[in-house]
Amino acid sequence: MTNYARMYRFGMTPWESYGKASGDSISAVIAREDVDRPRPLGRALDLGCGRGRFTPELARRGWQAVGVDYVPAAIEAARQRGDEGVTYVVGDVTDLGSGDLGTFDLFLDIGCFQGFDADERQAVGRGVTALAEPDATLLILAFGPTRFRSFVGGTSRDEIVAAFPDWELSSVEPAPTAGLGWPMNRTEPQWFRLRRRS
Repeated sequence: MTNYARMYRFGMTPWESYGKASGDSISAVIAREDVDRPRPLGRALDLGCGRGRFTPELARRGWQAVGVDYVPAAIEAARQRGDEGVTYVVGDVTDLGSGDLGTFDLFLDIGCFQGFDADERQAVGRGVTALAEPDATLLILAFGPTRFRSFVGGTSRDEIVAAFPDWELSSVEPAPTAGLGWPMNRTEPQWFRLRRRS
């Protein structure tokens, strides 16, 4: 697993640059999730939320938004932003059952799942499934499994399907590479959308 705590400490957070450069396209994907849903929208969990770049977007759209990240400094920075209607929690996404988070209708993962090894991916899958309401949706933005994987992370469609056996993969679409420097711009990022089977 990538040592995100160390990267935060040294100010090496390339995922934040990507979030800024591709913010509009990420927001558009999030926006599609509430188009046909009845109100109120329900609860959304931002997995590996970091300093809360997109958790407030969920709240603005009407979700009861919770962001979780295992780096205390990132969560503290997110809390200091004072985003209304957002709860931030220090927690490990490979051990979601250890917290009292409740259940969720939407899960958002922007670059988190891709940083885990096989056992950790399975743990994330079990944890998300345990917290998922029937027909919940999971959105994952991840790099592909390129030769740069040991450095920047990445995951394949098969690895995602294997980690979420109780979910149906409903769509896969390319994500923009704007804002990604080398070698991340060679990783063919994609959006995966999964729906929890009833």
